[in-house]
Amino acid sequence: MHDGKSTTPGPVISGWRVILSDRGRLWASRIVPFSDAESNAGANRTVDADTLDELWAEVERQESTARQVTGRAAS
Repeated sequence: MHDGKSTTPGPVISGWRVILSDRGRLWASRIVPFSDAESNAGANRTVDADTLDELWAEVERQESTARQVTGRAAS
């Protein structure tokens, strides 16, 4: 159900869908889910924060956790 109050800002974090809740909280959900191994290592597909800077930092924490499992370089 959509209450018409929450909004989706423009694309601000590549590969993640960012949502601003009707309470002003920012959420980001990874468009492509992490693998089971990445998730089991602690990479969360959905995160939240009070500010966009905090949200960026939280997303980077999740991506960093995933990179530790896969060994891929930061992009």
